[in-house]
This record gives sequence, C-alpha cells and structure tokens, in this order.
Amino acid sequence: MRRPMVAGNWKMHGTRASVAELIKGLRHLALSSGVDVAVFPPCLYINQVVDGLKGKSIAVGAQNSAVESMQGALTGEIAPSQLVDAGCSLVLVGHSERRMIMGEQDKTLIRKFAAAQACGLTPVLCIGETLVQREAGKTLEVVERQLGSIIEELGVGAFAKAVIAYEPVWAIGTGLTASPQQAQDVHAAIRAQLAAENSEVARGVRLLYGGSVKAANAVELFGMPDIDGGLIGGASLNADEFGAICRAAGN
Repeated sequence: MRRPMVAGNWKMHGTRASVAELIKGLRHLALSSGVDVAVFPPCLYINQVVDGLKGKSIAVGAQNSAVESMQGALTGEIAPSQLVDAGCSLVLVGHSERRMIMGEQDKTLIRKFAAAQACGLTPVLCIGETLVQREAGKTLEVVERQLGSIIEELGVGAFAKAVIAYEPVWAIGTGLTASPQQAQDVHAAIRAQLAAENSEVARGVRLLYGGSVKAANAVELFGMPDIDGGLIGGASLNADEFGAICRAAGN
C-alpha cells in the first residue's frame, strides 16, 4: 500500500517574517499519521524552516540542487550533501519552471537526480506537458520521454527511492486543473511505463499530481487509483488551505 504524500512548493516566495508566520500555522495543523507531509522553501530559509518545524512530522526539502553531490568549486550552486547537512531529506528535480525558464535539459536533470540520490536525498522528479503539447495530442509522448531519460541512464530501480510528480505546465499557477480522470490517465500511463521495466518498482513508487490543487478539488483528485497525493504550489503558502489538502489525502 502506497503511503499518500502532500508536498508544498513555496517557489520564490517568503521573507523571514512571512516564513515565521507560515511555520507557526503549520505547527498548529492536526496532521494525519497516515500521510507524509513535506515543504520546499526557498534555500535562504531552509535552516529557519528546519529549526521551526522540529518535533513536527513535516519533512523539509529543497527546490533545486547541484549536478555534483559533494561540495566544491561550483559557484552559486548548493551541493546535495550540503542540503542533507542542513536537514533536508528531499529535493525537486526538473520542475517545469527550471526546464522552461532556466533551460535545464534532460542530461542535466539526470545528473541532478543521481547526485541527490548519492547523498541520500529523495528526488521528486517533475514531469509534464505544455498546453501546446497537450492540444497537439503529445501529452504521453512528452511525459514518457522525460521519464524515460532517467530510466535509460540510471535504470528503473532508481525510482525505488524517488517520487514522481506529474504537473501539466498549463495548469501551474493558472487556476486551471486537469480533471481527475485526465490526471488519472496520465498517472496510469506513467505507472505502466515503469511496470514495463519492473512491476515491483511501479507498484511502490508514489505519483503526485501538481497543478492548481486546492482543498476544493483535492478529495476528488486524490481519490483516483494512481494519484498518491499532490505537489502543491500557491495553496501551500496558506497553512489552513494546505492543512485541508493534507487531510484530503488522509481520507
């Protein structure tokens, strides 16, 4: 039985004051013991969040990490080993904003994925299509390529210690959401692609949906058989809304 997971990606939001307020709200949440909860703050505030959430069952992750696992001469980057030292247990890899705005390609993301795992971080691989690609009927082609690049280089076994987040780019921050059945169809295809390589890995890997998930639509989305939780954007900046989404995963 896969354990549900809800992860909040704070993106480039927060100040010391607003992060302190959000931590306060998170500490007051009544969380289900049957759901894994995580937050991904901007790197500047990781230490503040780790310290502020001590004793609370909320994991802390990073939004990005370097292609090299250990510290060294790579100006401006943060090594996965440094993130572990700071208290992180997860890291996002391949978020659409990194792919599209920062120009990160599959070759780079493979290195980031491997470097994270080498240090004991759990990579959360983000995959998904743009509106143009969806309208052209290329959703599964795009998702299969993004996932396949990791499988080809690192083997399907790498996903025994990873999470996959399907995020249709057209639904991120737009208020648009894939219907539960649309999301399920893609999640099922992802699991089938993994199962073609290793059925045990496919059964065990957690697939999260991301794309304007809110408390109002979470129950229906999380009720789909292949959706194991969510990667939450804007709604994770409100502790009450985020808590309601976590409770939906628990149901």
